[in-house]
Amino acid sequence: MASAASTSASTAVAAASRLLLRRAPHLLRRLPRAPPAALSSRSSPSSSFGAAAALRRPLGHRARMGHTSAAASSSVPALGLTKANAVELPQVTFTGKDTDFSAWTGDILAVAVTEKDLTKGPDSKFENAVLRKLDEQLGGLLSEASAEEDFTGKSGQSVVLRLSGQGFKRLGLIGLGQTAPSTALACRAIGESVASLAKSAQAASVAVVLAGIQEEFKLNAAASIASGTVLGLHEDSRFKAEAKKVHLKQVDLIGLGSGPEVDQKLKYANDLCSGVIFGKELVNAPANVLTPAVLAEEAAKIASTYSDVFTATILDEEKCQELKMGSYLGVAAASANPPRFIHLCYKPVGGNVKRKLAIVGKGLTFDSGGYNIKTGPGCSIELMKFDMGGSAAVFGAAKALAQIKPPGVEVHFIVAACENMISGTGMRPGDILTASNGKTIEVNNTDAEGRLTLADALVYACNQGVDKVVDLATLTGACVVALGPSIAGIFTPSDELAKEITAASEISGEKFWRLPMEESYWEGMKSGVADMVNTGGRQGGSITAALFLKQFVDEKVQWMHIDMAGPVWSDKKKAGTGFGVSTLVEWVVKNSS
Repeated sequence: MASAASTSASTAVAAASRLLLRRAPHLLRRLPRAPPAALSSRSSPSSSFGAAAALRRPLGHRARMGHTSAAASSSVPALGLTKANAVELPQVTFTGKDTDFSAWTGDILAVAVTEKDLTKGPDSKFENAVLRKLDEQLGGLLSEASAEEDFTGKSGQSVVLRLSGQGFKRLGLIGLGQTAPSTALACRAIGESVASLAKSAQAASVAVVLAGIQEEFKLNAAASIASGTVLGLHEDSRFKAEAKKVHLKQVDLIGLGSGPEVDQKLKYANDLCSGVIFGKELVNAPANVLTPAVLAEEAAKIASTYSDVFTATILDEEKCQELKMGSYLGVAAASANPPRFIHLCYKPVGGNVKRKLAIVGKGLTFDSGGYNIKTGPGCSIELMKFDMGGSAAVFGAAKALAQIKPPGVEVHFIVAACENMISGTGMRPGDILTASNGKTIEVNNTDAEGRLTLADALVYACNQGVDKVVDLATLTGACVVALGPSIAGIFTPSDELAKEITAASEISGEKFWRLPMEESYWEGMKSGVADMVNTGGRQGGSITAALFLKQFVDEKVQWMHIDMAGPVWSDKKKAGTGFGVSTLVEWVVKNSS
């Protein structure tokens, strides 16, 4: 990922290299390729809400299907002897019920309320029917507690009351702010609060009631609350000595509908969660464990597990050379871990394909910056395992879609996986690379490497005969400066594609903002000796990066670039977010109808 500010230390590195050449020139010969490390594979939270979760198998299982040539696993342990622990994922059954909440029995009755819901009438009783009935059942305890605990229903507020003589042991109040929930994001936040209450109380069962909700939004609200609860319960403890136990087993959603339609919606939410969790765990896995070869194995497992709709092609370095992927291989050249070009193809059961899509993800399993090494405060080199966040979104979406199985659409999931390291075999500033479409690139900064890998990946994607291509990448620090840590930037010449992704994001709750593709900025990307340079000046860095990628997209194909450098990672949780998975799934499903 290119930094917002220059982090070049090429002078110092060059001096060190000259000294090394004089003293021990043999050390700069190509080192033998290290074998891939081992990780643990993942299973979804459950095949459907309530199904038993299986323990993860050790990663290293070689997928065998069709024309797949995934790298064989090695018994050699990862650097530092690190391996992931087998962890059981949350098993929660969600049930839609239209019963009387006051008769419910269990550990926690969680009621989500707005500030307006707490308004009292002239008789000093709640005007909201749900709260009035609950307060009468509790003998006025709700009124007293809301006053004593200073609970006003503001967003982020919550309070738990211990009870006796009731069917439920605790009453939890969750504040929603001024308005009733009307978006997926708001309902997912309710689910996250439910998960937090359940973890604190070690509750096995929870019922969720909304004091107010629009009738037409109930179905989507149920699914979003379920998603928020599962994602809120999930903690990635694979690399910790001890894992926290999840006690929650049953969540009843009261008053949001019941029957087959709700069950189907909850199944969809579960499938989506499995993809988001998969994406999170890929980003969280350290670079000494998740090498390009291991990432390829993880992708191949999706195809082997869901062979009814998926095939996988894994290309090694030699095959990429045959395809003339000089831009991608230039980035990979310095690493002892070999590159893997990964292509998963989804075809619906029964065929009848009406539309062909491609989703391309940046797959830098670690980015040192190369000879323009990342140095100084703010360079975040210790977090550069997340530079494959684009590929995590791609494969997370693939896993979810493998279970959802949308009809009528063919989808190609493409990742050029490698590391950007430093060695005597690596690309240098000033080198000229030739991409697979014949265009030449002068490398003026080795830390602008992601776009070089995406160049060949985009050419490959367009050669699959697709109608639309979306690429995702943690591409520029400039986009983080412009939009902050929560919003991804989107760049596209296609208004139609922009509308599609925006509509999908409104369902997913993920945040995107369209940025301009100012063609005049391309002047700063021209080279005197090649077709282009790989990076421009500091100003407009995310725009020039998008303009660079555009050079490798067929003009007949609708294309969008998503720069997700900000929302890929949560500084607060110190973990990956799974960003992009939900929006990609919604986009593909919409294109299938």
